[in-house]
Amino acid sequence: MEKYVLSVLVENHAGVLSRVSGLFSRRGYNIDSLTVCETSDPERSRMTIVGSGDEYTLEQIEKQLSKLVEVISIQRCNPSETTQREMALIKVKATGEKRAVIIETCNIFRAHIVDVSENALIVEATGSEDKISSLIRLLEPYGILELLKSGLTAMDRGDKIMS
Repeated sequence: MEKYVLSVLVENHAGVLSRVSGLFSRRGYNIDSLTVCETSDPERSRMTIVGSGDEYTLEQIEKQLSKLVEVISIQRCNPSETTQREMALIKVKATGEKRAVIIETCNIFRAHIVDVSENALIVEATGSEDKISSLIRLLEPYGILELLKSGLTAMDRGDKIMS
């Protein structure tokens, strides 16, 4: 099974997210991550949907999505043609001399320390899924107390505007 990323432009109305996610669950398709946000036009929202499946499954999802009245457009996000990013907040146990090593590790990944307490740091990291996973692996030995990931977002690299 291949991973796919869809960028779906929808009307910004109550219940649209429920209808889109319901479409996936009714057909037994799993959503690996889903991010939604209003666009520069407050009448529209963009959903970035990540899932797994073969070409047939992806075609079926696209066909079913296009039948929803609120869906304006659907774009497959090819990694070579889109910029794809994920954000993570990672709370790491950080005491004594370990704190300096953790901060240096975060600097290597261009991650930011966004909160500091006596025994922990909260790190904000943005980048590719691989970059986030690598940072998490390096921080695990220090003790990850809590982890939150935003899910993938994607945007076309060219001057083409999704409409």
